[in-house]
Amino acid sequence: MISQWIILAATAVVWLQPAEARRERPERPDYPDVTVQRDLVYKTVGSGTLRLDLYSPQNVTQPLPLVVWIHGGGWRSGRKEQRPPINLMAAGYVVASINYRLSGEAPFPAQIEDCKAAIRWLRANATAYHIAPDHIGAWGHSAGGHLSALLGTSGGVAALEGTGDNLSYSSRVQAVCDMSGPTDIVSLYEEVSKSERGSARRAKSFIEQFLGGSAEQRMAIAKAASPMTYISKDDAAFLVIHGENDMSIPVSQSSAFVEALKAAGVDATLEVAIGRGHGVGGPRYESVITNFFDKHLKTNRAH
Repeated sequence: MISQWIILAATAVVWLQPAEARRERPERPDYPDVTVQRDLVYKTVGSGTLRLDLYSPQNVTQPLPLVVWIHGGGWRSGRKEQRPPINLMAAGYVVASINYRLSGEAPFPAQIEDCKAAIRWLRANATAYHIAPDHIGAWGHSAGGHLSALLGTSGGVAALEGTGDNLSYSSRVQAVCDMSGPTDIVSLYEEVSKSERGSARRAKSFIEQFLGGSAEQRMAIAKAASPMTYISKDDAAFLVIHGENDMSIPVSQSSAFVEALKAAGVDATLEVAIGRGHGVGGPRYESVITNFFDKHLKTNRAH
């Protein structure tokens, strides 16, 4: 069922879930009435390639809005096979699920450079894949929520674009659904450094691997990695969903972020999941998320 899949999609990418458990989870069957194109190469890095999977409603004859799903895993684990919920394809969207370099391979800004490269590649190949190039959104949970939010606020920031192909195409997105993502790496690092909780110690370790050192040592990088840093009035529209009792990423990260977005004149909504922790989702948010993307991607709004 769709509602069950949304819960799985959120909880499968929980910040602190052991990588071994994720790798052992069996592959889910393909979706009915959906065409899946796997392992499309969007970027070459050294001798390797980065790939995405593209999910499209069957028998597409006109350009459809696109949502890019970015997996979580503390920036150090996860993969594109952690697939997005089926309801988006059923609602008339093309969905791309992307791989990006993990922090064990390369520290920030490699991850956002890869996400931006994926957006550019999808725009460059929009006609071939029936994508409406000015109607692109991003959606992710935890570390994927962070990268989605960074896409939403850093449009036009040349320092995060990286190098490679399709640089004549924009990496901007028009709408972002951020579920439980950190938005201010500096303040988050300070908070987890003061805590004795096991979850806080692990989060601190994840952040240090992501930055390539402590936030004190890498302060400029920590600020550059924070979606909060780039907020401006022309940012993407935001739907932010965060658990009230999140012990990994405090809900204050999202509340402060949404307040700053609104102060800048950005269309932003915060949904606090009462009684929930880091894993959020469920039937309540199925229509909320779809309606949000419908509002901002099935209109003429574009940057």
